[in-house]
Amino acid sequence: MFFNIKVDEIIRMLHSDEKNGLTGEEAKKRLEMYGENVLAEEKRHTFFEIFLTQFQDFLILVLLVASAVSFFIGQASDAIMILFVVTLNALIASFQEYRADNELEALKELSVNEAKVYRDGRIIKVPFPEIVVGDIVFAESGDLIAADGRIIECSNLQVDESSLTGESVSVDKDSALIEDKDVPLADRKNMVYSSGIVTYGKCTYIVTASGMDSEIGKVAKMLSTEEETLTPLAEKTNEIGKVLSIGCLVICALIFVLGFMHGNKALDMFMTSISLAVAAIPEGLPTVITIVLSIGITRLSKKGAIVRKMHAVETLGSANVICSDKTGTLTMNKMSVEKVYITNRLINKDEFPTNKSIAYKMLVNIAYDCNDSNINYDENGKEVRIGDTTEVALIELAKRSGITRDKKERFTELPFDSSRKMMSSVYKEEGKYIIYTKGASDVLLEKCSHYVCESKIKKLSEMDKIGFYNQVNELSSKAYRVLAYAYKVVDNMPGEDEIENDLIFVGLTAMIDPPREEVLDSINECKKAGIKTVMITGDHKLTAEAIAKDLGILSEGEECITGLELEKLTDEELSDRIGNISVYARVSPKDKVRIVKAFQNTNNVVAMSGDGVNDAPALKRADIGCAMGITGTDVAKNASDMILCDDNFSTIVMAVKEGRKVFRNIKKAMHFLISCNIGEIMTLFLATLLNFPMPLLPIHLLWVNLVTDSLPALALGVDENNIDVMTQKPAKKSENIFTFGFSVRVLFEGLLIGAVTLVGFWYGCTYYSLSEGRTFAFLILCLSQLFHTFNVRAMKESIFDDSPLKNKTLIIANIVSAMLAIFVVLIPVLRNIFVLTPLGTSKWDFVLTLSLVPLVSSEIVKLAKGLFIKDNSLLTQVKKSA
Repeated sequence: MFFNIKVDEIIRMLHSDEKNGLTGEEAKKRLEMYGENVLAEEKRHTFFEIFLTQFQDFLILVLLVASAVSFFIGQASDAIMILFVVTLNALIASFQEYRADNELEALKELSVNEAKVYRDGRIIKVPFPEIVVGDIVFAESGDLIAADGRIIECSNLQVDESSLTGESVSVDKDSALIEDKDVPLADRKNMVYSSGIVTYGKCTYIVTASGMDSEIGKVAKMLSTEEETLTPLAEKTNEIGKVLSIGCLVICALIFVLGFMHGNKALDMFMTSISLAVAAIPEGLPTVITIVLSIGITRLSKKGAIVRKMHAVETLGSANVICSDKTGTLTMNKMSVEKVYITNRLINKDEFPTNKSIAYKMLVNIAYDCNDSNINYDENGKEVRIGDTTEVALIELAKRSGITRDKKERFTELPFDSSRKMMSSVYKEEGKYIIYTKGASDVLLEKCSHYVCESKIKKLSEMDKIGFYNQVNELSSKAYRVLAYAYKVVDNMPGEDEIENDLIFVGLTAMIDPPREEVLDSINECKKAGIKTVMITGDHKLTAEAIAKDLGILSEGEECITGLELEKLTDEELSDRIGNISVYARVSPKDKVRIVKAFQNTNNVVAMSGDGVNDAPALKRADIGCAMGITGTDVAKNASDMILCDDNFSTIVMAVKEGRKVFRNIKKAMHFLISCNIGEIMTLFLATLLNFPMPLLPIHLLWVNLVTDSLPALALGVDENNIDVMTQKPAKKSENIFTFGFSVRVLFEGLLIGAVTLVGFWYGCTYYSLSEGRTFAFLILCLSQLFHTFNVRAMKESIFDDSPLKNKTLIIANIVSAMLAIFVVLIPVLRNIFVLTPLGTSKWDFVLTLSLVPLVSSEIVKLAKGLFIKDNSLLTQVKKSA
């Protein structure tokens, strides 16, 4: 631990020289020996590698097996069609993921930073990758810290380490030895770390760790140990594949046994069973899921979110916990003056532009003139902030108050010093010296002898001081950073020791890193949607609590704990308390990962947002990681599933809404395809049970599955309905998609479709011929499934409650699918290929009537259920009133 070791000992240990630095030759040797000062990036996958990963889905593997079996039994056309669908699905998914990776690459900075390094006794600029351990580096305001280092000497040094520690306020640094060995990373004042930015002052430091050995590198190493989790939809799709596969095998075995018992040849029954197994699997399901997710990705990209992994869209829809970094995500990552205290009264920020009091104007002038920061604009009109975030906030205060800086030149100054905790600027006007001072309230008040009261100056008594201190304590208790302001006018320039004595106290400013304006509404929307928002930050507990309460994250009875308190909890204890803890303060990267794991272990779907290097391991571990596109580091972006181009927390909520729509529509498509396939299975199973001839040939089943079913399923996948998805609770991670209610409904609908198809087949065979019976069965199966789409679209309410004509895509898809089925019967060439027969007008009426049975039956069930619920609610009201 270098913060525990004296500087001269470190220099000796690292064989360096404080004045001359390393020699160029030695630096070259170390670079060759230890490697460049860069972070190891994950190898970018080629399009072909991404394409191959698409075949890991269980349902896809089942389809590939089905294709192989089809080839084996001589049904090459069936096999080719299955392979075509599977390949098309993989190509669409691969294209989306590869394009997202390209967009991510475009977000990365192209420039290479340089550091000022002592080499061979002179200062030269060296690219960051060529910095080595033992280098003596000089850094000043605005410079990036090139690598981890121990400070040799510094002057008024402040460093922004928010990217690594998550703390929003710049940290005061010094070179003093730290005796305590158990010091958190954020409190190691004599160290600087790679990715930090010098916001004030200057320093010289010796590099103690670079590249993957730096603190950022340790975080990057953690990424390689974190396994990516399967998304809920991927798990459910695998689950469906397994259930369907087992169900198909059981039914195929039954059909084989029953057919053999009825006297059919074993080979014929084997081929029939295999044909049914191939037809029973919903070949269109993977493609429908892929296309629906792809449409969701396109919508999100237009709204400011780049989705890197396709299944991430629906994962957000299932999320019931969002763990969010505070700095830059929930807050703006810039300090802002929220209140000003003058002449015994508190002024809120909405009064700043209109306040014309002399005392207020005097305080703002001091804040403006006793300041080394500035706000400029580049050639594109984009705001460029120069200097410490606290001082920039004071420049903004002046601008909001309509006060601009005069062109007067500063006579002299006493820079901010961590021991004095003050800064003073001296101006000379009309032969007098005006001294402006700002600093820590407890120190500055002791330097004051008078105070400004309205337009008068009064002597500062001990009682007055107590009153001011009480105000400071009250503001500090609400997590505000409080600064005090004073001035004096003298005829002669005092000595340096006298500049900050006998001052006139003017007032206080209270500032904080403010929440983003839109975040409060987004968090309220999350609450309505059953989503718990959790703040995880490197800031102090008091600051975190105040922000969390303002945003509505920390409610009455909920807990806020620190990283040290978290360390004392076992995994079991954390799991027991995790639901009641809403804020984690002063945490490390390991803590963030542990928090995410604890939520996952208690059956939650976790989304994690963040922008810093310190967020990256948790982003990778979470069910979905959302990195910030503007302020986010490359490490965070590479670890994420989705990148928010606008760094807006509300975009996450928008993505949740989109994800829920996607998941709801995919479930509709699953419902439709599975119930239709059950209808096909039941048709053949019942026919075998009753010793009927086969009602449908394999080519009929494949045509229905790949052509007639797929278009309506896809149309259901892009359905827009009136239901507000953000007023419903998210589906539980452990919830089986085949819930009791879902399973009963799907089985009932499948049986009904199978029954009407078999009735049509029986009628055609009995009164006409086997060919006409199969024609009836083929048409009724196709058309009944198309009418069934309206049942699926309105799962609980009547189809007339949400206009069936509203989904134009579904209407067009049904018309096209119906025509594809009807053309097979009407066009002689196709009719011969499918072994069907033409039908007269009366026969078409019969087909249409039977095809409507599933739709009408479902409407009757929904009507009866609605009346039952209504009667029950009336009965309950009667009982309550009694």
